[in-house]
Amino acid sequence: MIIEEQNIVLKAKKQDTKLESEGAEFLVLGLLLIEGVSAYKAYINFPGYDLTAVNPESKRVARIQVKSRWATDYDSSFPLKSLDTDFIVHVALNRGYRFSKKKNLKDNGIKSPTFYVFPVDVLKQVRNETGWNKVQIKKVKNLESYIDNWQLIKDYLLE
Repeated sequence: MIIEEQNIVLKAKKQDTKLESEGAEFLVLGLLLIEGVSAYKAYINFPGYDLTAVNPESKRVARIQVKSRWATDYDSSFPLKSLDTDFIVHVALNRGYRFSKKKNLKDNGIKSPTFYVFPVDVLKQVRNETGWNKVQIKKVKNLESYIDNWQLIKDYLLE
């Protein structure tokens, strides 16, 4: 948003969500562990993934990229540059309203996070191939079936 005031152009400061995005990775890691999936965080910045889930018996590995959005009123999209992963877990953190898209708000927008577990091939179908390579999750068929669907990762590790 740009505001012009007395011939001075001010740009709205971009929100720093580094802590929240790190927190999203740890939330996903914790949920995988609670689901009985052996997983660990990649502490070195790998371009394609943030977490690794493993099945020690089958020696199968799943690379997981975590994408998060801070605002409750975000546009249901996120940039996805690298497809060098097996799963993308999108975390809608729902930490409040930022974009003022809703009028006459009766609450502050803070609610529990929502976790979408997508095999990478699902998002390849709805990813914009130009610009920011944004994914619009609203375009995913049967979107609700991916909410908290940790079984997709479990099944992948069993193959």
